[in-house]
Amino acid sequence: MNTLFALLLSIFTFVEYNVENIFDTRHDEGKQDEEFLPEATRHWTEKRYWKKVNQIGKSILSTSKDGIPDMVALCEVENDQVLHDLTKRSLLKHAGYEYVMTSSPDARGVDVALMYSPFSFRLIRSYGLRIQTIEGMRPTRDILYACGELQSGDTLHVFVVHAPSRHGGEKASRPFRLQAADRLMQSVDSVRAVSPNARILISGDFNDYHDSPALKRLYEDDLTNITIGARGENGAEGTYRYRGEWNSLDHILVSPVLKEKVDSTFIHAPRFLLEEDEQYGGYLPYRTYKGMKYRKKGFSDHLPLVARFRF
Repeated sequence: MNTLFALLLSIFTFVEYNVENIFDTRHDEGKQDEEFLPEATRHWTEKRYWKKVNQIGKSILSTSKDGIPDMVALCEVENDQVLHDLTKRSLLKHAGYEYVMTSSPDARGVDVALMYSPFSFRLIRSYGLRIQTIEGMRPTRDILYACGELQSGDTLHVFVVHAPSRHGGEKASRPFRLQAADRLMQSVDSVRAVSPNARILISGDFNDYHDSPALKRLYEDDLTNITIGARGENGAEGTYRYRGEWNSLDHILVSPVLKEKVDSTFIHAPRFLLEEDEQYGGYLPYRTYKGMKYRKKGFSDHLPLVARFRF
């Protein structure tokens, strides 16, 4: 029994999840969040908001069979109020999560966040990394950096990314994602200048596939994408599905020393997170809105991506 208990303690579960537009029901001054207000076309009411928050909480809790996930990187969360509600007032309220997040210049007010269990990770510092815009590029989400101490005493450096979208087409928007990759690598190189063998974990929605120029630029700096081959239940071959094809824009990358600690990676795709794909067959992620039609049992258009490490 003691051996089993020690084994369970050694597993560190990390989840990356694009939760698809968790907005509160109030307008943030200077942000284009009007579509998620009660009087707007989507009729984004308090009831719908809390249903969404609890659905995401349910999804997160289901990703780990060994207790709660130790750390969860989130994309498409609006503000601090949303994270407070998610961690302190939703189905996750007894999990004890703390969080850090960005405050970005993104026009819609979309940010990234990192939830963590203080029993698994002791936060030392965190801050946002601003991505300088180039010609034709709109202000985008900051990259979140967090550094902390694991139960093992080792230091873990975490980056959460939500790269610029493919708006305007993949080729036209590619330079913007390369710009984000360059900004990320500047910070990674700064960490390595102080600690060459640092444990570095990078995750998020890169708005690119694993073989894209932006991801390849990261691989050139001795980072490994550990989730290229990740698969899930019910035929899930990626974290999202478009026109019948599974693909992944979500990725988890690690430095060499952390690569040696990987136990397993997978896409979390239980039946309740999916709906039947009536047009192409099979299943696809069960999202909150289908066009402008609200579905109260929906979660997100992405599935959670999970990596388990042994520390």
